[in-house]
Amino acid sequence: MDAKARNCLLQHREALEKDIKTSYIMDHMISDGFLTISEEEKVRNEPTQQQRAAMLIKMILKKDNDSYVSFYNALLHEGYKDLAALLHDGIPVVSSSSGKDSVSGITSYVRTVLCEGGVPQRPVVFVTRKKLVNAIQQKLSKLKGEPGWVTIHGMAGCGKSVLAAEAVRDHSLLEGCFPGGVHWVSVGKQDKSGLLMKLQNLCTRLDQDESFSQRLPLNIEEAKDRLRILMLRKHPRSLLILDDVWDSWVLKAFDNQCQILLTTRDKSVTDSVMGPKYVVPVESSLGKEKGLEILSLFVNMKKADLPEQAHSIIKECKGSPLVVSLIGALLRDFPNRWEYYLKQLQNKQFKRIRKSSSYDYEALDEAMSISVEMLREDIKDYYTDLSILQKDVKVPTKVLCILWDMETEEVEDILQEFVNKSLLFCDRNGKSFRYYLHDLQVDFLTEKNCSQLQDLHKKIITQFQRYHQPHTLSPDQEDCMYWYNFLAYHMASAKMHKELCALMFSLDWIKAKTELVGPAHLIHEFVEYRHILDEKDCAVSENFQEFLSLNGHLLGRQPFPNIVQLGLCEPETSEVYQQAKLQAKQEVDNGMLYLEWINKKNITNLSRLVVRPHTDAVYHACFSEDGQRIASCGADKTLQVFKAETGEKLLEIKAHEDEVLCCAFSTDDRFIATCSVDKKVKIWNSMTGELVHTYDEHSEQVNCCHFTNSSHHLLLATGSSDCFLKLWDLNQKECRNTMFGHTNSVNHCRFSPDDKLLASCSADGTLKLWDATSANERKSINVKQFFLNSEDPQEDMEVIVKCCSWSADGARIIVAAKNKIFLWNIDSRSKVADCRGHLSWVHGVMFSPDGSSFLTSSDDQTIRLWETKKVCKNSAVMLKQEVDVVFQENEVMVLAVDHIRRLQLINGRTGQIDYLTEAQVSCCCLSPHLQYIAFGDENGAIEILELVNNRIFQSRFQHRKTVWHIQFTADEKTLISSSDDSEIQVWNWQLDKCIFLRGHQETVKDFRLLKNSRLLSWSFDGTVKVWNIITGNKEKDFVCHQGTVLSCDISHDATKFSSTSADKTAKIWNVSNGELLHLCAPLSEEGAATHGGWVTDLCFSPDGKMLISAGGYIKWWNVVTGESSQTFYTNGTNLKKIHVSPDFKTYVTVDNLGILYILQTLE
Repeated sequence: MDAKARNCLLQHREALEKDIKTSYIMDHMISDGFLTISEEEKVRNEPTQQQRAAMLIKMILKKDNDSYVSFYNALLHEGYKDLAALLHDGIPVVSSSSGKDSVSGITSYVRTVLCEGGVPQRPVVFVTRKKLVNAIQQKLSKLKGEPGWVTIHGMAGCGKSVLAAEAVRDHSLLEGCFPGGVHWVSVGKQDKSGLLMKLQNLCTRLDQDESFSQRLPLNIEEAKDRLRILMLRKHPRSLLILDDVWDSWVLKAFDNQCQILLTTRDKSVTDSVMGPKYVVPVESSLGKEKGLEILSLFVNMKKADLPEQAHSIIKECKGSPLVVSLIGALLRDFPNRWEYYLKQLQNKQFKRIRKSSSYDYEALDEAMSISVEMLREDIKDYYTDLSILQKDVKVPTKVLCILWDMETEEVEDILQEFVNKSLLFCDRNGKSFRYYLHDLQVDFLTEKNCSQLQDLHKKIITQFQRYHQPHTLSPDQEDCMYWYNFLAYHMASAKMHKELCALMFSLDWIKAKTELVGPAHLIHEFVEYRHILDEKDCAVSENFQEFLSLNGHLLGRQPFPNIVQLGLCEPETSEVYQQAKLQAKQEVDNGMLYLEWINKKNITNLSRLVVRPHTDAVYHACFSEDGQRIASCGADKTLQVFKAETGEKLLEIKAHEDEVLCCAFSTDDRFIATCSVDKKVKIWNSMTGELVHTYDEHSEQVNCCHFTNSSHHLLLATGSSDCFLKLWDLNQKECRNTMFGHTNSVNHCRFSPDDKLLASCSADGTLKLWDATSANERKSINVKQFFLNSEDPQEDMEVIVKCCSWSADGARIIVAAKNKIFLWNIDSRSKVADCRGHLSWVHGVMFSPDGSSFLTSSDDQTIRLWETKKVCKNSAVMLKQEVDVVFQENEVMVLAVDHIRRLQLINGRTGQIDYLTEAQVSCCCLSPHLQYIAFGDENGAIEILELVNNRIFQSRFQHRKTVWHIQFTADEKTLISSSDDSEIQVWNWQLDKCIFLRGHQETVKDFRLLKNSRLLSWSFDGTVKVWNIITGNKEKDFVCHQGTVLSCDISHDATKFSSTSADKTAKIWNVSNGELLHLCAPLSEEGAATHGGWVTDLCFSPDGKMLISAGGYIKWWNVVTGESSQTFYTNGTNLKKIHVSPDFKTYVTVDNLGILYILQTLE
């Protein structure tokens, strides 16, 4: 301490020792870090007040300049203004190198860390609660840099948030324990979409330079993973503070190896998370002395000098920190109104906001009313305007600038007055301010101004419309996220139904919002405001909700799909289609490419909802008994529970150490059973996620589990790869029965509605029915026989029956095998219907409780909800993918084989179908003038059918293996074929002569006829060759890829050709020198290939400027730039070939679901 400060302290030592009470002075100095706990104890041990003061001053004299400043500030805070004035002249100049702030005692390092982390500042009037702060700091220190949880819990309004902020306002704690910084998140009571917004904002704060990703996470799971990476790589050894946590499921999103401090009313919220846990309880009341201290600081008086009404106010409000602060802020402006404010509290004239609450509503409601009444008249209306804000939503200043039509500085001045009077809270993140109300304040305002709410919401919408067009909001605008998330809420609350419908029924709004935040929140809004949207037009509302529900998995992907093109795939009566058509026509005029699916009216969409809750294959999904929830499990080892209507996640459990293969709700919905590759069966509490039982008796992985339908005597059935089924009684530790009979893995089991029968499906190809009481086998159905006549190759005839589900009346059972779903009548054993929609193996099926719908889960990471009536009525013909197309003027003729082996000729324009014959074919083709058809089979045989008289011509030059592709020449006299035997045959079938083109080393995948009797062929050997089909000579040989060449095409001017490969790339080459010109399939940021799979076919436009490719879907490319011009997402995937008209305006393909697509360029 410098001489001037020391002398000043010595000079006024006697006056200080005589007047000061050391207790609260020491609290301040301990808070500032200039007095230790042991020093405090030493002072307290002195017998008299004066001796305690003398001991404290003696200690200060031995300390530095900062201690002098801290002592001076403590005197001011405790109301000793006259004594502080005596020391004012001795205040030393604090060295800037120490980083100390001469007012608060906080270092610049601490201030910077807390400001960057969004930690709230100290209240205007701050009272230390050092013991609690020390307790929190001690718990934080116990984490020792390892992941863990420190929980501050207590009643609302008890000061938990202030304590959490104060605990990290410590230089040594931050520097020693959390050098990576502190990050504050105000959580509050959230639904899934609200939590996603919080996580998106946090990820944005942690990744401001966008070095990890330039887009927001689209779901909670992705946000959790992003947060884990950011905390691990960019912010290691940092502290995450979660303020006001209500629900345990919220913590799951942050349970990713972080150090976390949280405030909550319920200390059990951490029961669902792993890691070390420490708890600091906070009393609900400040206590009389601390309450009086707050009032004394507000009115700048010593506690001893406070009037008697001060004591009564503390008693009346039960020492609530929030209430005391509100009253104190009023008294600061009107210090003579003690009696008035006390009477306001005692009269209890204000209506209680909500009964039976942990909040002290009487006192708070009254204090709120008084606070608002005492605002300046010219700003009262502005506070009333805040009634429209939602709880726990931080509003950017820009939103209120628009609402009040003011400059930013004017708005901030008004809001600061509210903040100063504890009527509003401010959160500063960098340079921007965000304002929010405590949820009690929101309740108070909405109750007080309930008659004005509609007009207040209308006001903000009117002001918004003056400044913005909804779909033109830019992501870089400060208020952008607020409007995207709450514009519909304000419109609905304003009862502006016309405007709400216009917004929600706008393809522009859907595109803008889903591109920024994903589809989940928008689907939630369609459900939330359905009653309003249906008033306008129920059909239109259904159009948009169905569009979002069935395309949500596409709208959440990157790169973002063209939503107009998706809309053009909707039925022509749909409002979505009509808006898309209108926009498309306008954009086509500016050179944009769009496609019309002209035969889509023949396609029935059987799914009602498609969700993607897991990050890997979904093995099973099931309804709760009330039909409101769906549980699912999969290869990511988790159990997920989400809403059946919207797909919003409710619960997530890391259930097993290996893949979770099945899950099931109990009849009373209290439990969920899971079984896994780890050979264990587990029972969970369906609401809390708590583990109830673990069974471990199967000797191999457990594939399935199902509860009985009666809760009177609850049993669980499980099936395993050990070929056995077991029955478990939840009241017993060991299994009750074991069922023998299957000769291979038991994949699924299901009780009949009356619990008398148990159905089981097996890899042995059978469905068996068992007596649940005796465990004896009753019936067996061989499902494999229904595949024997299918289009699948015979060597791929292993049929594993994956799962089954009973209808509510017990009369029907649904079965899944491969990617197909069958519906059976139990009594007759007859198949009622089947349906396709998944892109890969279907692992699970289940009827809803009322039987109106059923769930399916698949390797394609999706869960589909199907409507049973639609499936039963569906009789759609499914085509094999080997088709041929002839384009004649305006006609499109398609030759195809359907799933029951019928060869059919389809008029693509009219939809008329002519059934020609039945044949087991591997490929087929039409002659150019539609006089002949040809087809090859798996044995290498080739036949030609003359359509006029049904004459058949058979080649004597048979291939040795499967024929892959056949094609007539333009004069129809010659038929060219390629095969697995690596040969190409040029067969003049009228002269019965054949030329063999030999040169490929492996299977000839396909070929294309060129001009001047030339032929382009490509093979599994990675080469592309050019042949003269007259002489049989090989003229060019290109090595294009390391692996299989799947498709090729040559431009019409013969200067360049394209090739595609199993490496998921498409390349464009120079014909003359073999130089690579373009690589058309770079990897996207998600890591998935641009084509969604192997590129299996290509075709150049006549002018050589455009290229079309087929793979997982269809893409159009600009050959000059190598950029994609358009993408068409088919319902299925794995497209084999794309047929293109000579004018490059019509395109035909078939996906792996057997759906025919005839696409036409929109003009």
